[in-house]
Amino acid sequence: MTPRVALESAVITHGLPRPANLESARECEEAVRESGAEPATIAVIGGAVRVGIASEELRTLAEDMEARKCAVQDIGIVVARGGRGGVTVSATLAIAGQSGIAVASTGGIGGVHHGGRDVSADLYQMTRSPVTLVCAGAKSILDLPARWRCSKRSGSR
Repeated sequence: MTPRVALESAVITHGLPRPANLESARECEEAVRESGAEPATIAVIGGAVRVGIASEELRTLAEDMEARKCAVQDIGIVVARGGRGGVTVSATLAIAGQSGIAVASTGGIGGVHHGGRDVSADLYQMTRSPVTLVCAGAKSILDLPARWRCSKRSGSR
């Protein structure tokens, strides 16, 4: 049986500009194939959680301006409404774990925001999931030095 690698899709719907989002998603899937595994991009399509989507579904997801960004806590509402959504790392880990996928990959994970009062669901889910996550670390869009300066000004740490 060919091993599968779960890929998150919020980077496709919300993380990268169009058309780079679709190009990047296809390149990631191809890199997984070249390594001898099967890519399993996870998304919500037509109100159903999908583990592995077809090329045309990937394109549709990448072009959908109305797709919802789904963390683990958002999946139920998007499914109930019959919607479409890109899943974050937290949702990817939860779904991959339930699907028997042992490895997931993403560019970056969420972190701690707003002086430590807002912790990404990614961090919580990493403690609850049996899935090994391969990533580059915290998302590069987070301005960690600016966050530190804001924390010092507000007196919080």
